Amino acid sequence: MSDDSPPTSSDDSAADPPRPGRWPGWAPRPAGGPPRRPRTGWRRLLPSWRTALVTAGVGIVILVGALITGYLLVEIPEPKSAAAAQSNVYLYADGSQLARVGEIDRENVPLSEVPEHVRNAVLAAEDRDFYHDPPVDISAMVRAGWNMLRGGGRQSGSTITQQYVKNYYLDQRQTVTRKVKELFIAVKLDREVSKDEILEGYLNTSYFGRNAYGIQAAAHAYYGKPAKELTEAEGAYLAALLNSPNAYDVRSNPQNHGRAVARWEYVLDGMVSEGWLDERDRSGLEFPEPNEENVSAGLGGERGYLVEAVRAYLAEHDIVDDDQLGTGGYRITTTIQPERQRALTQAVDEQLESALSEDRERDAWVRAGATSVDTETGHVVAMYGGRDYVDQYVNNATRRDYQAASTFKPFVYAAALENDSRTHKGELIGPSTEYDGKSGREVVGRDGRGTGWSPENEQNRSYGTVKVSEGMDKSINAVFAQMGVDVGAELVAETAVALGLPESTPGLTEADASISLGTATPSTLDLAGAYATLARHGEHRPVVLVSEITRDGEPLELPGSETRQVISREAADGTTAMLEAVVRGGTGTAAASAGRPAAGKTGTAENDRAAWFAGFTPELATVVAIFGQDPETGAQRELYGAAGLERISGGGFPARIWGQYTKAALEGEPATAFELREPERREHSDGDQDSDGEEGEEGGDGEEGEEGEDGEERESGDPESSTGPSTGGSPAESGTPSTSPSAPDEGATERSTPSTSQPSGGESGPAGGDDNAPPLAVDAVAAESEKDPAGAATAEPGPGPGQEPTPDAVTTPAG
Repeated sequence: MSDDSPPTSSDDSAADPPRPGRWPGWAPRPAGGPPRRPRTGWRRLLPSWRTALVTAGVGIVILVGALITGYLLVEIPEPKSAAAAQSNVYLYADGSQLARVGEIDRENVPLSEVPEHVRNAVLAAEDRDFYHDPPVDISAMVRAGWNMLRGGGRQSGSTITQQYVKNYYLDQRQTVTRKVKELFIAVKLDREVSKDEILEGYLNTSYFGRNAYGIQAAAHAYYGKPAKELTEAEGAYLAALLNSPNAYDVRSNPQNHGRAVARWEYVLDGMVSEGWLDERDRSGLEFPEPNEENVSAGLGGERGYLVEAVRAYLAEHDIVDDDQLGTGGYRITTTIQPERQRALTQAVDEQLESALSEDRERDAWVRAGATSVDTETGHVVAMYGGRDYVDQYVNNATRRDYQAASTFKPFVYAAALENDSRTHKGELIGPSTEYDGKSGREVVGRDGRGTGWSPENEQNRSYGTVKVSEGMDKSINAVFAQMGVDVGAELVAETAVALGLPESTPGLTEADASISLGTATPSTLDLAGAYATLARHGEHRPVVLVSEITRDGEPLELPGSETRQVISREAADGTTAMLEAVVRGGTGTAAASAGRPAAGKTGTAENDRAAWFAGFTPELATVVAIFGQDPETGAQRELYGAAGLERISGGGFPARIWGQYTKAALEGEPATAFELREPERREHSDGDQDSDGEEGEEGGDGEEGEEGEDGEERESGDPESSTGPSTGGSPAESGTPSTSPSAPDEGATERSTPSTSQPSGGESGPAGGDDNAPPLAVDAVAAESEKDPAGAATAEPGPGPGQEPTPDAVTTPAG
């Protein structure tokens, strides 16, 4: 081919300029080139960037459209009418009416009558950026939701505008629909009215506790003055109440005083940080103690205490909170049985109140509280909170600010049995384990070294070497202080919580070795639940105070009440057997007036500021306490000289109240024996136990009579003329009462507890009757008392007026 021949078509296309419409420099994919590499593995599951971009765009459009649609469709409703608010009806277990509560206490005032420092206090507490930020705080709502998902507790995450919308236009239900409406109404309201108008409405509709709605009603309820006269300190306290009205009321919940003060200081610090309060003025403010509540006469007597306990129960179990109850319309059926409630009140009146006099100043300090729980169901069947809710607002049955004292010792022993604990010498702890009962003896650690803690027995009385059974009967501090260290404070606390004490019980987690002497401060309700677990052989069932609740005919869901085995039956039954001996022949003999098998423990707090008896039958667990409190200042006071007695102890008034109530509450029901299972493991030979009486427990000192918790020696009657079960070593030491002097078989054996053995010569302690025939025991006691006046005080099932046995007081370790 010559050089003059025309070029090929391929050469022509390479030389031609780019065609119009084609991107310059964008060369076509070469024909026959390698195909696009397909995505493999997990990359196949991911959308392409084009798909993701389109999806996000569509989502944004839909979201914006939904917001616009919601804003247009949701209208600001008519405000709720206070006149439409309904009462809440509280019922006894049988359906009869206990109380009707719900009259709204509200008086609206203009913002101009609310001092600026009070307004600023509310803003510092609830929404410091109220005047600058939008009406809805999305980030705060997200934080609150995340906190609740993590189990950190319920938070509102709402601005003042949102809270006002909820209070004034909507309801308190925690639903998605209500929350969405709240958002749209808040945005619309913020565009239509001023911030001042919203703040005024918020101040007039918020709940401050004591049935007071609005700042004006709250000022009168807490300080007896109008809102315009509130000081900076008072305004800060009312602002603090908005977070949790009932919990921060220091009059009704003195145990929360510290938390209330902390919240009050948080409000003041916020005012300082925002420039609303001078720091020098802030440092000069003192916490403004509120007035006592002027309670409605409709809640007088025992009704107010029961209603308050139910309200606390509903809130603590996240059933209905105070704000929701404030809207009214609830019908609440409690577990309180009216006949048993009357029996408990009558027992307190006849055993305690009748002994008090207006002429004795110290008698005005006496307060009584009690709770009774059905061991089978966990239902609270009776509760005594005080003389009159109008006069004494604090519920003595649910307060948690007095030491439990020796009523805690059974938890120490149960922990020892449950964990197969050993003494520092390596001996397995059981009823026959011997301890040094010397008062002021230094407690030894598990490493054999001294701990520096030397608690004293009551009245500094020393004992020789004693067995655990005798230590429980006489409530010897030296024995249980050492046992608590041998077991370990953590295990003791774990056992107490497992049995039913709340983990939040004041002094429970903070206590070290002193926990064994009852420095924690549970309520009578808490202790009754824990002792009920012992009565159920270690099976725990939550305490229940409400059996049904409805609103507008619709039932609300209540928490479950499932049972679970929290300690072994052997550990629980071994503890019960020990406590039976306390009632038969120890410091709790006054409780034997119940006339049926019973187990229990006395306790007297440090400086005699409280006296307890916690006991149970197979059917009921009941705890009775007497507290000393100054009616003017609210300070805890000693009970020395009250009721005309030198001292008040757990074995006196509390045990007698327990005995009378239990006898009346179970009248007509057959006496049921405890079915106890003997512990499987035992390191001691039963042959070493003296079944003839307490001589064996006295370490060979048979001349000494049985001693009460007061440490005073009491002479016994003529043993040969007494009849009834042995109150000596064998029953207490073996873990369960013996039916004969011979040693019982080892292993897990189940049997009823009434003993048929007769006391033998040398027995010390009160002469008692057969557990199967309580009336016979009383008759025998009367005969013994006539025959031997010196032994009368010992022979009686319980001391009479003026014969108070004195249990050991808790000696809190120094430091």
